[in-house]
Amino acid sequence: MTKLKESPSQTAGPYVHIGCVPQTAGLEQRDMGQQLGAKMNHGASLSAAITLEITVLDGADEPVKDALLEIWQASAEGDFKPTNSFSNWGRQGTDLTTGKALFETSKPGSAQGQAPHILVWIVARGINIALTTRIYFDDEDNSNDPIFALASDRADTLVATKTKNGYAHTIRLQGPQETVFFDV
Repeated sequence: MTKLKESPSQTAGPYVHIGCVPQTAGLEQRDMGQQLGAKMNHGASLSAAITLEITVLDGADEPVKDALLEIWQASAEGDFKPTNSFSNWGRQGTDLTTGKALFETSKPGSAQGQAPHILVWIVARGINIALTTRIYFDDEDNSNDPIFALASDRADTLVATKTKNGYAHTIRLQGPQETVFFDV
């Protein structure tokens, strides 16, 4: 009987921007999920509108320029039910130069006993299984959130920093400050 060698693992990349976020490759101007409806009047005060800038870095602190990020979140009122003007979901590819993705959304409200947060799903070259994490906010009390508490002494890797127009967050895929990822 002939023994065969194990084949290499399949990864999620190289990520193809053309299919999932064609505007990143300059092929289409239509928004594929950057704007979740925060700039529209969807029942929330316009003061809840924010820009969320997410940077993805690899283990050498280099930008990951071909990642795909999807976000899910509650509305500013803490409701997960999408409306005609707020989708609760967005998709962006990281910028091919900077490794950053921008989302125009509303700051989520507290929902189901959890602190306001945004769920992030990440795929990129070299990742065998998509990664899932959360983004919390530095101007909220996250201490009573049961999921945030699971991250214990590494919870700071889940917290976005307030900026002039919203929040900025860095997701590190490896290294000493690796972001906490959840097994879902």
